[in-house]
Amino acid sequence: MAQFGETVKGYDIPVLNEREIRASAGILLVFIVIAVTTAVLKQDFLLLKYFIVIFLTDFIIRLFISPKYAPTLILSRLIVSRQNPEYVGAPQKKFAWYIGLALAVTMFVLSIIMNTFSPITGIICLICQIFLLFESAFGICLGCLVYHWIYKEKAKYCPGEVCEVNAKQDIQKTSLVQVLILIGFIAFIVAVGILYNDYFAVKSHPLWG
Repeated sequence: MAQFGETVKGYDIPVLNEREIRASAGILLVFIVIAVTTAVLKQDFLLLKYFIVIFLTDFIIRLFISPKYAPTLILSRLIVSRQNPEYVGAPQKKFAWYIGLALAVTMFVLSIIMNTFSPITGIICLICQIFLLFESAFGICLGCLVYHWIYKEKAKYCPGEVCEVNAKQDIQKTSLVQVLILIGFIAFIVAVGILYNDYFAVKSHPLWG
């Protein structure tokens, strides 16, 4: 348990399975979105407090015992066990998780020990959701990017090989037409909002009522 990460043949530093980490981030994202939505709409912070305890406990286990014993990573391993692992360097993940731990400790003090809410806790929740969204949906570890900027020569086996300088393949390139379609789609949604907002705002009624 003293080593952070797993020793895998062919890799000269400890690694982690990115698929498990992304699944874990997705699980935590669903929980925090529900908890924050409940807190905002109903002023009920019970679910958020439970989430903070779960998040903090999970990250303490990840960092000070071993990632393979963290409950959300165990659950994620069960979910993605039939998929081939995608190995990423453990050092940058450890750095990123320390950022998560700092956010969790701050939330624990403010929301549970002091039993308060403020713009500070709101901003921290938003940051956590952004970090989890980028990790689970896009495979981008924002904390790992910070590690890469600070320790550029030490970063190895980054998710999606972003630490390596590679030319984009044709399937990754975005054409001008695609960019214009995206801009047009955003303009379409804005136009729909302007023209039909009052119609959409009318309360729905039961189909069989």
